[in-house]
Amino acid sequence: MSGTPRHGPGHVTLRQILAHDEDGVLRVLIAPAGQDVAVHGVLIGDEGAARPHEGHVVLATGLPPDLTAADGFVREAARRGAAAVVLREAASVPDPALAAAEECGVALLVRAAWADWGDTFALLRSATAFASAGHGDGVTDSGAGGLAALATETARSCRGSITVEDTQFRVLAHSATGPDADGVRRTTILNGRVPEGRVAELRRSGLLRALWTSPDVIHRAADGENPERLVVAVRSGGEMLGSLWAAADGQRLSPEAPQVLRRAAVLAVPHLLRHRLRESGTVRREAYALRGLLHGEGDRRAHLWSLGLPPDAPCAVVVAVRGDAEEAGAGSGSADRTLEALAVQATASRPAARVLREQDRLTVLLPLTGDGEGREATVLARELDSLATSVPEAVPVWIGAGPAVPSGLDAASSHTKALLVVRALREREARGRDARPVRYGAPADMGATIDVLLMLDAVRPVWEAGNGRVHDLISADLAAGGELVRSLAAYLEAAGDVPRAAKRLVLHPNTLRYRLRRVRERFGVDLDDPDTRLVLALAVRLTGVV
Repeated sequence: MSGTPRHGPGHVTLRQILAHDEDGVLRVLIAPAGQDVAVHGVLIGDEGAARPHEGHVVLATGLPPDLTAADGFVREAARRGAAAVVLREAASVPDPALAAAEECGVALLVRAAWADWGDTFALLRSATAFASAGHGDGVTDSGAGGLAALATETARSCRGSITVEDTQFRVLAHSATGPDADGVRRTTILNGRVPEGRVAELRRSGLLRALWTSPDVIHRAADGENPERLVVAVRSGGEMLGSLWAAADGQRLSPEAPQVLRRAAVLAVPHLLRHRLRESGTVRREAYALRGLLHGEGDRRAHLWSLGLPPDAPCAVVVAVRGDAEEAGAGSGSADRTLEALAVQATASRPAARVLREQDRLTVLLPLTGDGEGREATVLARELDSLATSVPEAVPVWIGAGPAVPSGLDAASSHTKALLVVRALREREARGRDARPVRYGAPADMGATIDVLLMLDAVRPVWEAGNGRVHDLISADLAAGGELVRSLAAYLEAAGDVPRAAKRLVLHPNTLRYRLRRVRERFGVDLDDPDTRLVLALAVRLTGVV
């Protein structure tokens, strides 16, 4: 049975892994053999059909969302020696899967809905490394706390001051600062990150390049007020996690300092993996919560709590949707940079804003101050529009500001209206309704366009289920290229004024009259009948052909 407890070098237990999971990525459904079973690693479920699973946690990545055939997957994993199986979060786990786990003696877990398989794999890898490094059962200290102890011990052995930084030059831990510490160290610790000027200097000097590429300790001699320093990268495999810096603090570093720093870099790996996992988990959990709020799904109060927002504060939603990069003659990189610039602008100018980036869309949940609530979202939309048009090789971006709602619990309503504004802006631009394209706005700016879109949405199922002469005309002409549909669209929008419609189509009026006769004679559609004109107007709009 795969659940037999075993211990030894390199073995960690399921209990140790779960103790490491402070963010709740995993939840145990059943552990027939207890949580002290040995775990030897993690496998993706569809890796090599003949590969043994001996003592591994197996991720059931290939199962459908409803977990069909989960029981068979569990039985096969147990037969091949798995210690545990992880399923995706579902409304309910099928009883046969639970029964299979109980019968086979294999632990069954599910991952949180906000996490993905990458998060789960990263957690298991980090937890295994952390526990294997000697951080035993019941670990409750944070990554920063563990690193602080490591920094203190390393400083004592090196006879210097230690700083542990991530790849963004943020200070994760440091040893005590002595009275002789240099100014750069004091500023770095006080601000929680290396000053930008210092980073730029390290980059110019080539030290950062050496740090990213060298596996060994790098020495930097004392220079004026800057004392002697040693630095080593912290890596897991080929992945750069951060760095350890040792600075002389009123005395020379010990001769053993390079060796001490190398050992400390190895011991720091699980701590930095844990830091990265927590940071990634926070981002994903916030994105999951924001997505739930915007779509009105799940526990909205819990989502607001995850985002650090009070439930009774008014808010509004702003949505920016970019156009197709190829159609705009720009590369996909330019399109991505445009939305990235808008995201930075939104969070830099409104620190309380929460931003969700999804493919061609940027959504901003904007907490409101209470002064001018109806205008704050529109002001942000205008600012984002100004920035979008100034980005080199910019793609078109349409930005809709939803109305203010009394609480974040109602964010979905503002989100829906913001999306309708974007649709209305694109519709008006496609139909040439504005002399100069206007690409931002609020519901009040759209006139009747939003009402028309809502009516078209309601009418669409009726139209698609119907038949008759107008249906025959539309389907036949669209198959032939849509010439008559475009002519009818212009004719109806011009209220039957043939010369005006022909001018818009860049046609001679007689050419348009000929096409209208074809509509009557070939399809038997009477353009003088008001009901027919109404059905035609709706049908033409529903086709999306301008």
